[in-house]
Amino acid sequence: MTQGERRTTARRTVLGAAGATVLGASTALAAGTGAAQAADGRTAAADRAHGGGRGYRSLPVPTVIAHRGASGYRPEHTLGSYRHALDLGAHVIEQDLVPTKDGHLVCRHENDITGTTDVADHPEFASRKTTKSVDGTSYTGWFTEDFTLAELKTLRAKERIPGTRQKNTLYDGRWTIPTFEEVLRWAEDEGRRRGHEIWLHVETKHPTYFRSLGLGLEERLAKLLRRYGRHRANSPVFLQSFEPSSIQRLSKLVDSPGVVLLSGAASRPWDFVQAGDPRTVADLVTPEGLRWIASYAKGIGPTLDLVIPKDATGRLGDPTTLVRDAHAEGLILHPYTHRNENAFLPVDFRRGTDPTAYGDSFGALKRYLETGIDGLFSDNPDTALLGAADLTARD
Repeated sequence: MTQGERRTTARRTVLGAAGATVLGASTALAAGTGAAQAADGRTAAADRAHGGGRGYRSLPVPTVIAHRGASGYRPEHTLGSYRHALDLGAHVIEQDLVPTKDGHLVCRHENDITGTTDVADHPEFASRKTTKSVDGTSYTGWFTEDFTLAELKTLRAKERIPGTRQKNTLYDGRWTIPTFEEVLRWAEDEGRRRGHEIWLHVETKHPTYFRSLGLGLEERLAKLLRRYGRHRANSPVFLQSFEPSSIQRLSKLVDSPGVVLLSGAASRPWDFVQAGDPRTVADLVTPEGLRWIASYAKGIGPTLDLVIPKDATGRLGDPTTLVRDAHAEGLILHPYTHRNENAFLPVDFRRGTDPTAYGDSFGALKRYLETGIDGLFSDNPDTALLGAADLTARD
C-alpha cells in the first residue's frame, strides 16, 4: 500500500474516532488476532492483551499523542493525566523516563523534579538540593537519581506551569510519581476495561548522561518491555529519544518501533556532542540524514518548526520538504507540540493579549495537519482530535 493509500483509509478511521470522542466515547483500536504463544508460556489471547496487536501502521492518521498525558488539563506524567487523555480519546499516551538512585524507571519530563513535585516542602530532603550540569546546562534543584524509589513515593506531583494553567493546580498533590512498570500494568488494566490495546510513546531522557552515572536506561527499559510483552515489532509502543544512539541501542535489544526526536535545526544531539560527531539536526533532516535514521528507526519526531518554520515576526511561513522527504524514506512523522494557549501558538493564531488564554488552536492545527504529518503530540488531545476530524471531513 502506498503512503497516500494508507493515509486515505486512516483518515476515515480518525473521523469516526473523533466523532465518538465528541459523543463521550473512547477511541477503539481493534486488537490483532492470531498472535503466537509467547516464549514464556502465555496463551495467544494473553499475548494479544500484552501487545500482540496490528502494529503502528494500524493507528488512525493523523495520530493524536497525548503529550505527557492530558497535560493541558491535569499535572503532567501522572496516572490522572494519562487516564484523562484516554477518556478524551487520545490514540497514544506519552511517558518520559528517568531513573531513581536504585535503578527504577519513573515517569518525569526531567530528572529535575523541583517544579513538578512538592519536594521543596519536605525538610527531610532539603540537603539533597544541588546544582548539576545535565547535557551541558546547569540546573539547581532536586534530581531523581539522588532518591530511592521509596523516597520518591513520599512526594506528590504538582502542576509544572501554574502561572499558565492555574486550573490544573486544583489537582496538585492528588497523585504520586508513577514508575514505568506501574504504567505498563495500568495500560494492561485499561486495555481490558476499555476493550482495546493502550498505545504508549516512551522517551529515554538524557541517556548519555545517565549511562555515565551507571544508570543506563535502554537495558532497563528493554527488560520491562519484554516482561510485559511490548518488545515486538507490532507491540503497541513507540520508543523515542533525542539521542539517536539511544534508539540504535534499543533497536538491538527489542523490535519495538523507534522514533528519533529532532530539536532546532542548529542544535546537536547530546550524544553527538559527546562523540565529536559534527552533524546538526539540519544535517539529519536532509534526504541523506533521513536515510540514515531509517536504517534503524521507523519515524521522526521533529519540532513543528521543522515542518513549518516561523518568520521573524513569529508567524507561520511555508512548509519545508521534510514531510515529503521523510515519507520517501518510509518514516512516519510525529511532530511536537500542539497546545491551545496563546503563549504556545504562532503569532498569527493568537487571540487577544492574555498569553494564558486560548487562541485559534484549530486554525494552527489545520496548517500543520495539511502538511501530511502522520500525527502530532498535543497537550490538549480533544482539540487535536477535533482538528483531525475537520481535516478528514474535507478529504
